[in-house]
Amino acid sequence: MALPVDADRLRADIEGNAAFGAIDDGDPDTHGRTNRTGTEANRLARDRLVERFEDAGLDVTVDAVGNLVGTWTPESAEPDAAPVASGSHLDSVPEGGIFDGPLGVYAALESVRAMQDAGIEPDRPVLVVSFTEEEGGTFGNGMLGSAVATGTTDLEEALALTNDGGETLGDALSRIGYDGEGTIDPAGWDGFYELHVEQDTTLEDRGADLGVVTTITGITHCHATVEGEANHAGATAMDERTDALAAASEFVLDVERAANDVVASSSESAVGTVGSLSVAPNATNVVPGRVEAGIDVRDVEYESMETIVAAARESLARVERERGVETTFERPFDVLPTPMSDRLRDAAHAAADGAGRTAIDLHSGAAHDAMRVARVTDASLLFAPSRDGISHNPREWTDWADCAAATEVLAGAIARAAGAE
Repeated sequence: MALPVDADRLRADIEGNAAFGAIDDGDPDTHGRTNRTGTEANRLARDRLVERFEDAGLDVTVDAVGNLVGTWTPESAEPDAAPVASGSHLDSVPEGGIFDGPLGVYAALESVRAMQDAGIEPDRPVLVVSFTEEEGGTFGNGMLGSAVATGTTDLEEALALTNDGGETLGDALSRIGYDGEGTIDPAGWDGFYELHVEQDTTLEDRGADLGVVTTITGITHCHATVEGEANHAGATAMDERTDALAAASEFVLDVERAANDVVASSSESAVGTVGSLSVAPNATNVVPGRVEAGIDVRDVEYESMETIVAAARESLARVERERGVETTFERPFDVLPTPMSDRLRDAAHAAADGAGRTAIDLHSGAAHDAMRVARVTDASLLFAPSRDGISHNPREWTDWADCAAATEVLAGAIARAAGAE
């Protein structure tokens, strides 16, 4: 089954969405946007998606956390049958790219339109979904809309989260007109597809049209503190110091070393990063007295993640003994590696074959809404190529032909999963 998509229509949708929160830095080779949940740009992006849903004859619903759903129930479908869903998110990181998230939403919509144009008659309804606050950083840690939908996060807890200005998510959604009712229920879906840009170079390096994800990485976020003693940088002898930053520097290198050891011995996909440091009092002429560090550990094998986290704990214990500092270690965020559905992966490969496209298996090193949905029903994550692997950056780019090719495969996969063969 080959389902040609309208590449110009898809491009117009993505470019139209990119205008909301667009960044003009004077460089014609960059295409950035800042579209954070609850902002005016976010409202406009949502409004435009609702219009596109309605233009395609989809019934539109908004749930209490702002998740948007467009439902296509053709005459061929049993209205009460478990639907096949597809989508992603519209929000972005600050100064992010134009494809991360919106490609998945508008590719899902274009898949529905392609089926409509081709007269495809699925047995099941098809849903197009835009999840709220996938990126995190404005309200919560990320994947918030899908976490509420799948029961990982309580609705009231989510709505009480605040942004940097102290506004709650509930108030922000109300202000922009997207505080709906109830919550969507992915547990009632037959399956879910998410198309996303790869954010790496595997597809580009191998000349493949599409990536079919086998497993989405697990993620652990840890928080470490190192307490020393702030003192005068000139008047404190070197052998009288309890330098928190010097101790923390050893910790940073120990985390890197532990990740490299795991890669060399057991799992090539493991990564460990100390990505943030806060130094106090952060003055050139003061010996640092306190350091707070943020640690990110990921892999498709949870045992590897545990090994790196254990090494981080051991490192802190060592610098306590050897440097006289005091340390704490917390692990507030922990998501297990998530395998994708074999059934939906097989349908994606069959769709790629039918469309004459090259699809390869690979893992995802980034988190996506599909990993939340996979907790309650079958889910599949697909990748389109990313130029130079750049993402979360105005230089993020996926060629329009690659967007169309990946969407063509997505459309075929949805059609198969919805019983349209």
